[in-house]
Amino acid sequence: MSDDSEIPEVERGERIAKWLARAGISSRRDAEKLVAEGRIAINGETLDTPASFVAPNDVVSLDGQPVGAPDRTRLFRYHKPDGLVTTHKDPEGRRTVFQELPAGLPRLVSVGRLDLTSEGLLLLTNDGALSRKLELPDNAWIRRYRARVHGFVDERALEQLSRGITVDGVAYGPIEAGLDSRQGTNAWLTVALKEGKNREVRRVLQHLNLTVTRLIRTAYGPFQLGTLPRGAVEEVNAKVLRDQLGLDAPPRIRRGKDAAAPATPAEPLPEAIARSRPAKAPQPKLPRARNAARSLGLDGPPRNGPGGTRGAPKPGTRAARKPR
Repeated sequence: MSDDSEIPEVERGERIAKWLARAGISSRRDAEKLVAEGRIAINGETLDTPASFVAPNDVVSLDGQPVGAPDRTRLFRYHKPDGLVTTHKDPEGRRTVFQELPAGLPRLVSVGRLDLTSEGLLLLTNDGALSRKLELPDNAWIRRYRARVHGFVDERALEQLSRGITVDGVAYGPIEAGLDSRQGTNAWLTVALKEGKNREVRRVLQHLNLTVTRLIRTAYGPFQLGTLPRGAVEEVNAKVLRDQLGLDAPPRIRRGKDAAAPATPAEPLPEAIARSRPAKAPQPKLPRARNAARSLGLDGPPRNGPGGTRGAPKPGTRAARKPR
């Protein structure tokens, strides 16, 4: 008898946990739990081990209900309002993010979470494996927040957070925090971190005797909240997933007058992501990069100030001459 482990995976099909993750059912770890609970079947036969494979023509079911074959990987930006929990089912009966999503979307899972009273950018995907990948600290993706706090803001204490801090036995990595504005005992802070541990911003600021009264995530890695309205969902262009994140997404089909139009290049992602890319994408021209960044919610080059172009004096004019 031949050993199944010696058969290439391409011939056996795809592991059931990976298949379920790509189908948006759950993460791979949770998919293995579903198998262990006897809730997954292939062609009517209940699985008893996660070391099972799905062939192209197999029928997979969860709790007796057929599971659709995995769609292409898709990623969405969602502006989460406060008052929603980031889970599919809440034992306390509270409204969830997924209950409030617009109709017509595939089954989605979140990339990380935002707690009940937090709001702002939440990434959603139909691929559980991608969700796990984007959550890993190895990505070095920066999460940015705006925090409204109550209490006295000690700017020196904020600066010291860049060295990391331990609160109640939990070690947190470097955090960049700065004061934006202050009015009486209330202030707005900008906070940037890489780890994103559970309730990290609230716990660290509470350690500094600051009570967070509002917390808004404005960015997750290269993806920005931008002007996305509260409760709205916007899909990330497939070209970004294919070229920038190295995912296998099919190109868009163009018809009619759009058939000859070239695709708009996406804004290059930060260095941490560029290093993991198989091939370096060419630097796009500034106007196209700005337009692509604006439509996708990515960081774009500035129009004004350092590196900007609007309002710059023309060479040879009095405004361009150096002062005597």
